[in-house]
Amino acid sequence: MGRLAPPARRFLAHRKGVLARLALWSLAESAQAFLVGQGVARSVDEGFLAGDPRRGLLWLAVALVAVLSAAPVVRGVFAQLAGLTEPLRDGLVRRAVDRSMARAAAGGPGGTDRAAVSRLTNQVEIARDSFAGLVLTLRSFVFTAVGALLGLLSLHPALLVVVLPPLAAGLALFLVTLRPMAAAQRRALAADEALGDHAARSRARLRDLTACGTGPQEERRGADLVADAAAHARTLAGWAAVRTAALGIAGHLPVLALLTAVPWLRGRGVSAGALLGAFTYLVQSLLPALHTLMTALGAAGARLLVVLDRVLGPQPEAAPSTADPPQTAASEADTAPDGHRAPPAPREAAPAAPAVELRSVTLSYGVRAEPVLDSLDLRVAPGEHLAVVGPSGIGKSTLTRLVAGTLAPTRGDIRVAGRAVAGHAPAELAALRVLVPQEAYVFSGTVGDNLAYLRPDAARGELDAAVAVFGLGPLVGRLGGLDAAVRPAELSPGERQLIALVRAYLSPAPLLLLDEATCHLDPASEARAEHALARRPGTLLVVAHRLSSAVRADRILVLDGVRAVCGTHGELLERSPLYRDLTGHWHGAPARRQRP
Repeated sequence: MGRLAPPARRFLAHRKGVLARLALWSLAESAQAFLVGQGVARSVDEGFLAGDPRRGLLWLAVALVAVLSAAPVVRGVFAQLAGLTEPLRDGLVRRAVDRSMARAAAGGPGGTDRAAVSRLTNQVEIARDSFAGLVLTLRSFVFTAVGALLGLLSLHPALLVVVLPPLAAGLALFLVTLRPMAAAQRRALAADEALGDHAARSRARLRDLTACGTGPQEERRGADLVADAAAHARTLAGWAAVRTAALGIAGHLPVLALLTAVPWLRGRGVSAGALLGAFTYLVQSLLPALHTLMTALGAAGARLLVVLDRVLGPQPEAAPSTADPPQTAASEADTAPDGHRAPPAPREAAPAAPAVELRSVTLSYGVRAEPVLDSLDLRVAPGEHLAVVGPSGIGKSTLTRLVAGTLAPTRGDIRVAGRAVAGHAPAELAALRVLVPQEAYVFSGTVGDNLAYLRPDAARGELDAAVAVFGLGPLVGRLGGLDAAVRPAELSPGERQLIALVRAYLSPAPLLLLDEATCHLDPASEARAEHALARRPGTLLVVAHRLSSAVRADRILVLDGVRAVCGTHGELLERSPLYRDLTGHWHGAPARRQRP
């Protein structure tokens, strides 16, 4: 709230003319509130009780005119209100567009700004409507209260002595609850989001939870989150009860106090008409305005602060989730047909530097989110075959994206072949690594164009040899040969994966990253593909889909959300309970054959 105060003051300072005209119309509303009570009081005292019904009716007519004058006053107020709300909306739209363009130009870790559309449409409209409601209710309360309190004072000062204390007490109690209730709302919302995120991740990982035997842990975690959400909900309900009490004190106690104090007021010379006028001020003007103010501050005010903080505050992270983001064709930056790529690099001897090196790498998908990877250290030697295993959503795909340079770490340093990944666009890293995601990308063109995309100078014989190594001959023959056109929609997921794997095999890049790139292949096709890729000069990092894939690797990295364990298959059977559970699950599950 303090951060939003300076821009709010600047915004209002540039619209003094609109504020002045709005104040003039509001003064008319004060006069209206003043005349309603005066008309009722004087019609009784100077008219009906004095034996002059004509004078009494005249004063009632004055009160009626004051009530009917509300329509033109409201119309004038709304006409001036547009001079505040529309500039606010335009300014918020410009700010949202500027921030979205800056985010796109910066190329941050979240990629495109997916919240920009919401800020430009829904959030801006919420801010405008909430701001308009607050201006209307706050202005109405202030000027109506001034007119009503002046009317009470003019009828008899003793009326203020009775009415003002409970009114002020209820309003003060309400204002005191604003800040803690807003904080309680934020905490309750955060707890609810954490519980929903846990439920979604657990539902998606039921198979892994059963295989790893971590179901009871997740159940205890869920119970803790439920208890936390319930505690915050109880706190919020407690503050809501205090706010309701404040509304009751301010909205009902003044009337009860006035009724109770009638004998005392009559003893001090307060007339019957003045008492009736005081009740009119309370019931007709003051208390409805106060009730509307409390409701608006409690609802529209909270919405306005949240939306302004989202639009004007610091840019949130791309996706507040601890689950692995799904891989798409866009992640395979090297293979997009319209992307820029570096010229093929000749094959060189293994460099002295590690093929992949991570130093204290941490990544969180949000400011308050738990890290997906936390202070991870990893060294992969040139020519090594490393498999990565772990439950779904634990960070395996995140690791490959970090190494590929399509995702930036929150902290830490990542190097490929001794070169820092940070600061380089994916196209600049194309000569160093190839990333093949789970959903392999095949573009419209010939079979040969797809296979040789990362190595355009590949000879026809090399393409034929690669097709034979991967067992792709029947597919190429069915399509009509290397010069035949490919229609990606007519290929199965496994066929697309085989084409992408051959493309990576032919690439001169010394590092291949396979993010479950064989998940749609049957075990035999997967083994043939991985044997071919392992024999290829260079380093292979595989997110394993089956245990057989992990066993074929030189070393295995196990991610379990607590700490990473790396070693050979035999070493991990002794050191990692999670790996032992995964091994037992995979050995006991029947192989599922899919169309290659």
